[in-house]
Amino acid sequence: MFKHILVPLSIELSNEKFLESACLLAKENGAKITFYHAIPPYFPSIMVADNVVTDSNVYDAFSVAVNKQAATLLEAAEAAAKNMAVPCATLSTLRDSPYEGIVIAATEQGCDLIFMSSHGRRGMSALLLGSETQKVLTHCKIPVLVYR
Repeated sequence: MFKHILVPLSIELSNEKFLESACLLAKENGAKITFYHAIPPYFPSIMVADNVVTDSNVYDAFSVAVNKQAATLLEAAEAAAKNMAVPCATLSTLRDSPYEGIVIAATEQGCDLIFMSSHGRRGMSALLLGSETQKVLTHCKIPVLVYR
């Protein structure tokens, strides 16, 4: 039924059970997986009058840290797929909004399903913090399967 599944990864939501479930779904469908991670951009936090105070060392350290984090997430996912003999690829892009990165990656990679996890926030925290999953569901034309 599905041939190419995009599996977005985030620090909070990438665990062994989630990865195992994504790989099992792909294996049962004879599908390929593309694991995706949206790398957050650097936002300087110091403002003086109308100027932003930047420090290239801070920017460099931030870039190294988020790229290492992305590599770690994607390597763990790739290992899980290989353990289950599921063909996979990895992708990460710099995106202001993770949901936009997910929608764009799924479209550009030719995916026919997005398999993503949800925080499961309820009430005011869900309203205030928003949900990347909800945004993907709202803005994407590709089917989305939410794992909880």
